[in-house]
Amino acid sequence: MGMPDRATDSPAARGPLAGVLVADFSRVLAGPYATMLLADLGADVIKVEAPGGDDTRAWTPPVREGTSTYYLGVNRGKRSVAFDLRDAADARLARELAARADVLVENFRPGGLARYGLDFATVREANPGVVYASISGFGSGPGRHVPGYDLMVQAVSGLMSLTGDPDGPPYRAGISVFDVMAGNHAAIGILAALRHRDATGRGQHVEVNLLSSALTGLVNHSSAYVAGGVVPYRMGNAHPSVFPYEPLPTADHDLIVTAANDGQFRRLCEVLGMPEAADDPRFARNADRTANRDELRPLLVRRLAVRGAAEWFDLLVAAGVPCGPVHTIDGGFAMAERFGLEPVVAAGEGGRAVPTTRHPVRFSETEIAYRLPPPELDEHGALVRAWLSSPRAEHDA
Repeated sequence: MGMPDRATDSPAARGPLAGVLVADFSRVLAGPYATMLLADLGADVIKVEAPGGDDTRAWTPPVREGTSTYYLGVNRGKRSVAFDLRDAADARLARELAARADVLVENFRPGGLARYGLDFATVREANPGVVYASISGFGSGPGRHVPGYDLMVQAVSGLMSLTGDPDGPPYRAGISVFDVMAGNHAAIGILAALRHRDATGRGQHVEVNLLSSALTGLVNHSSAYVAGGVVPYRMGNAHPSVFPYEPLPTADHDLIVTAANDGQFRRLCEVLGMPEAADDPRFARNADRTANRDELRPLLVRRLAVRGAAEWFDLLVAAGVPCGPVHTIDGGFAMAERFGLEPVVAAGEGGRAVPTTRHPVRFSETEIAYRLPPPELDEHGALVRAWLSSPRAEHDA
């Protein structure tokens, strides 16, 4: 399935999901992030917006040429159509889109689309092969009535209890980490369901919720509780199970220093000119170093104080010791450029091209596509409406 004006180049050049049509009824972050990843992989994504547009269009500053950079960051590769689902004609076109789609993604409150005939059960009747992905805050059970925002989930999941100084208040992460995580989980679930459909011909309902994504995303802290009965606590930048594994001061800036095993610690000690510390019974094994971090930390700080972070970075990395300077965002992009990762690409062409962050996956046989810039509200409304109003036989041919 696909829109009638799609590219005519080879499927490999269009991406591994070439020919997959995604009806995107989601908004803000988790859903749009998932559908952007699918668009990068070659899927045709039609972004369905309310007449006022996605909320993030108004989330400013910052802006680029009057458009929210938040919106730009998660909506490349899509076409926009504005439907007022309260209008019978628009609702009918929305149902037709759902009937033609390979994938439908939504993050309405659970059950919220039923009034428009766009719930999974109804859509499946017209489209048995549809992969219908729902993203919510707290699932479709007893928590279905609770609105889901990333900040809320950072709080209730326990993440904020782990973030900040030990004697300070809890802090949120600097990004909407669980929205992004749930978006990734949704994309993975959609791809698995498409594989199942390829094998069986049957679609299915894929459900993702932010709280479940959060609890699995807390990884070692979740395991500490469910497997060890331990409730982790806030430790600032320290790691509960590994030392050193935190920023340490140098002659100019802080440097993340990691010695996650005994070999790395020995190499760290050699570069710092304190080889005897690797054989000190207080520090010889990771468990010893973690238990005696208060004795070891000042020794490391004293040695690191003789050089700057950039110089230590080169010396330690050359010795196989993981480390890294603490950058602002511009420094992160600069390092990616230094390493040849080409982190910035253009979505779209010519005067409409928008700088955007490269998709994180690379393939040896297929390409990532950045064909379309983030769309203006209802930019493709006439095209999409005309296509949905045409006989479906033309579409399926």
